[in-house]
Amino acid sequence: MESMLNKLKSTVTKVTADVTSAVMGNPVTREFDVGRHIASGGSGLAWKIFNGTKKSTKQEVAVFVFDKKLIDKYQKFEKDQIIDTLKRGVQQLTRLRHPRLLTVQHPLEESRDCLAFCTEPVFASLANVLGNWENLPSSISPDIKDYKLYDVETKYGLLQVSEGLSFLHSSVKMVHGNVTPENIILNKSGAWKIMGFDFCVSSTNPSEQEPKFPCKEWDPNLPSLCLPNPEYLAPEYILSVSCEPASDMYSLGTVMYAVFNRGKPMFEVNKQDIYKSFSRQLDQLSRLGSSSLTSIPEEVREHVKLLLNVTPTVRPDADQMTKIPFFDDVGAVTLQYFDTLFQRDNLQKSQFFKGLPKVLPKLPKRVIVQRILPSLTSEFVNPDMVPFVLPNVLLIAEECTKEEYVKLILPELGPVFKQQEPIQILLIFLQKMDLLLTKTPPDEIKNSVLPMVYRALEAPSIQIQELCLNIIPTFANLIEYPSMKNALIPRIKSACLQTSSLAVRVNSLVCLGKILEYLDKWFVLDDILPFLQQIPSKEPAVLMGILGIYKCTFTHKKLGITKEQLAGKVLPHLIPLSIENNLNLNQFNSFISVIKEMLHRLESEHKTKLEQLHIMQEQQKSLDIGSQMSASEETRATIVGNQMDKVFHSIGADFLTGAEPDSKEDGLPSKLKGATLTLEEKQKLAKEQEQAQKLKSQQPLKPQVHTPAAPVKQTKDLTDTLMDNMSSLTNLSVTTPKMPAPGTFTSVPSMGLSMLSAPMDNTKRKLTNGLNANMGFQTSGFNMPVNTNQNFFSSGGTPGVTKMAMGAAATLPNFNALSASPAGAKQSQQRPTDMSALNDLFGPQKPKVSLNQLSQQKPNQWLNQFVPPQGSPGVGSPQVHMLGQSAFGMQGNPFLNPQNYTQPPATMTNSSSASNDLKDLFG
Repeated sequence: MESMLNKLKSTVTKVTADVTSAVMGNPVTREFDVGRHIASGGSGLAWKIFNGTKKSTKQEVAVFVFDKKLIDKYQKFEKDQIIDTLKRGVQQLTRLRHPRLLTVQHPLEESRDCLAFCTEPVFASLANVLGNWENLPSSISPDIKDYKLYDVETKYGLLQVSEGLSFLHSSVKMVHGNVTPENIILNKSGAWKIMGFDFCVSSTNPSEQEPKFPCKEWDPNLPSLCLPNPEYLAPEYILSVSCEPASDMYSLGTVMYAVFNRGKPMFEVNKQDIYKSFSRQLDQLSRLGSSSLTSIPEEVREHVKLLLNVTPTVRPDADQMTKIPFFDDVGAVTLQYFDTLFQRDNLQKSQFFKGLPKVLPKLPKRVIVQRILPSLTSEFVNPDMVPFVLPNVLLIAEECTKEEYVKLILPELGPVFKQQEPIQILLIFLQKMDLLLTKTPPDEIKNSVLPMVYRALEAPSIQIQELCLNIIPTFANLIEYPSMKNALIPRIKSACLQTSSLAVRVNSLVCLGKILEYLDKWFVLDDILPFLQQIPSKEPAVLMGILGIYKCTFTHKKLGITKEQLAGKVLPHLIPLSIENNLNLNQFNSFISVIKEMLHRLESEHKTKLEQLHIMQEQQKSLDIGSQMSASEETRATIVGNQMDKVFHSIGADFLTGAEPDSKEDGLPSKLKGATLTLEEKQKLAKEQEQAQKLKSQQPLKPQVHTPAAPVKQTKDLTDTLMDNMSSLTNLSVTTPKMPAPGTFTSVPSMGLSMLSAPMDNTKRKLTNGLNANMGFQTSGFNMPVNTNQNFFSSGGTPGVTKMAMGAAATLPNFNALSASPAGAKQSQQRPTDMSALNDLFGPQKPKVSLNQLSQQKPNQWLNQFVPPQGSPGVGSPQVHMLGQSAFGMQGNPFLNPQNYTQPPATMTNSSSASNDLKDLFG
């Protein structure tokens, strides 16, 4: 890569150095920028040809430069002769103006180092094209290296040279004197132009019919640049020192031979012994046969043989050569007509341009692009000729690549896009719209092409609108979606609604129907279908167009109509249209067929939807019933054990800290948290959560601090207290009370341990062991309230029966601070309690304990007499033997549930039996 860059750098540096050394200081550089060395030409290919531009107008030119370093080897007088010869040729060329002569745009300028002049843009000399690359840069351009002449180029090029010689001989009365491939220049368009008038001879009597042309004798001592090329020189020029127009015709014959013989001349001349060479050449020419001209096409072979005749008078003149059948080729004639186009009137031009599309396919692409296209685009300045020229230009554009189209054709079409008159221009563009959208860049499409389409839709001519509507579907796939949605569709709708022509309205609907597939589904549903209801006319053609759009949208796999649109908008619009009086039977049947298809789909889709909804509802119902049953069973099975475990684990800590025991986690029961809940359960739980949140936001109640007396460490003697209690029992009335009905056990969630005490004097019954004094037994119902509000076991007390207060051990914590009511407060409401659950506690199964044994037991051991053993159901923690966690402490405790125990056959039938059991219990 680096070597390539270095090579390129050296090449550019060398070319720049050559240009600088050759042209620097020449006055030509004041007005022209000199570019790259592209070719060589002139006598001996001494002139270097550079491309260039004019500084003021940026017009492209060719700069011919003769570097004086080429003649440094000559003597001064020889240098002067060479310079004078070159100057003479350029000056003569500058004075002459003809389409077949090279056009000079800036005259010769001389500096110390070079001669230079500017001409029209040039491609190369004919010698370069034929393979003579003398005085060319080391890196020859591929354009020249690979250049091959087409037959039509050769024919028309030779015809152009013949026409140029005819001009010189007939009009100027001049003999060129050096017609060679070096002096024939191919310009940028491929036209052959004559230059190199260094040895031209003008007539001494131009006014007379018989012009005389003086001729100089051949001087072999002169430099080669001061002599014509002898290989293309007529024999009489050397042998008889005479020249005439026929001498140029001989040179033309040798040029034709070289063109068809890969650039090789017919004879090779020894310049040192030129007379001997020409004598030998003369003998060969006199015996010249067709076998020597096999490389020349047969149709021109005889004419070339005539041109090479040794007798000048036998040779055809230039005017005769232009009329030979060889030059009657359709391509050559076409190119010749283009060169004379400026001489024709509009009628002749129009006739020629009409027939041109038949000729263009027969011509090579290079000839069309270089020669024909520039001539066609030059006619765009004439609006009357544009409708005749434009089809040919677009035909050429089809054969061009996208790059060639953008570079050569699109800049010329820009002004034509904006022309509105004549109207045929718009029609031609619409017919070739696919070509324009394919090869034109997106920016130019948006700025030039589509605005032309929009103008056509808004044109006052009905024919233009119809054509535009018919053509749009053919290139709709090439239009960008935003342009179609925001610019094209609104104009089509406007043309349909505002026109007074039925044909335009129908074509608008047909156009919309054909481009539906390029539109978005929701754009069609929201924009196109509502537009159909705005069309005012009710002609059958319009109605069928509306039906066609509905049907296309309905049946298209990409679009489709939703059942809501069918039911709400489409069918209410179609059904009234179907009974229009203008419709015939076939049209009515078409409407009914589409309506039935829509109704069938509407029915099937909605029926399917309803069936699916029904199935889902049934499944949901079954799932809800199952979840409710499982949830209720699980709730009933777990809530009791869950709450009991909660109390067992937290009651001690809660009572010690004064905290509210939590039966819920995050506002939900722990067992229900993962269960499926019904809507009613969820609403209930949500309300509970809100209530709990409100309670949390309130300031916590601070209980009054009560400092209990320090407990006495030594064990107290409870004998006196128990004796007092027993004496009170013996004084109880033996009246038989009415037993409460079983199953009246009341459970409450609160966890207080206060019990109702008898309305007797509590001063004698007060316990000093730290337990709440409001605990006692009622003979008629064994009343043990959990808190100050409700009792676990309650029944109507028998009048005259007192309640027994039971004390606890001193080691139990003091719960006075948790009691919300005084010790002597009565329950506001009491219910009879089922005593069957306690029958096991005080039945005959229990061992009897003597008073002495009871008095010797520790308080906790005494309390354990009223607690079921650890093997009973529901006992889940080691704290079950504490009174605060015993059967008296919790709602739903399985110890207090009559279903958890087998009822003993022996029951308490009256108060006297209860008293007897108690007496047995306490000795």
